Amino acid sequence: MADKKKDAFDFWYAVNNTEIKLMPSRHLETFGTTILNYHLVSEFMDTVNQTRVREGRMVANRPQIITPEAYSKTVLEGFGDEARQYVEWLREHEKEVRILRYGYSLRKEAFSEHVISEPAKTVVERVEQEVKAKNDPLSAVLMGVDEPWDVCLVKLFWEVIQGSATANIRELDRHRMFESERGVPRGIRQEIEAMFLAASKDGSLVRPLGARLQEHGVFSEYEDRFFSLVKSAKRRQ
Repeated sequence: MADKKKDAFDFWYAVNNTEIKLMPSRHLETFGTTILNYHLVSEFMDTVNQTRVREGRMVANRPQIITPEAYSKTVLEGFGDEARQYVEWLREHEKEVRILRYGYSLRKEAFSEHVISEPAKTVVERVEQEVKAKNDPLSAVLMGVDEPWDVCLVKLFWEVIQGSATANIRELDRHRMFESERGVPRGIRQEIEAMFLAASKDGSLVRPLGARLQEHGVFSEYEDRFFSLVKSAKRRQ
């Protein structure tokens, strides 16, 4: 129990002590992945005028459409009557509701860090000016904590999502991706077809495909194709 409390403290400490000095000026791609370049400046906790600069890349995945039905499966677990009432409202207003799921991964091969013997404020101002001079619309500069520093990136990603969701939904609407095809949004149908194609070439992707079909309650509809794919993957092993 003590470890959980400490983890929660560390998390919120990092969130509350992260300041985004420069946000990306371009929103996340609607129909593909986005590479965000981050520059995180943090001061050593126990050493005066020692500052660490971490630089790397975040790969933001293509935003996925989530149906209210699938969303309800995630929000109801561990919640009470108020959450259930909210989900019922989502179901009743399904045609009006737009829910997207975002995710990211960190590129380890693009990561670097170095220590500078200067105050963090001086360093972050210089880094911000250098990044602005490059005029990269997908770069960000943060002032955060040295540990747990990855939480600072979570806050960055959340801020980027908030700045991207409206534009992403507008573009998906324009391409009619929320329109129903046999009870499921067109965007999800297209994603499923893309996952079938990818899994036919890479057997490790069969399981995630099955989970996605289950998530949206369409497994029985694709069952024959799915198990045919499973057999093909086993023959290739």
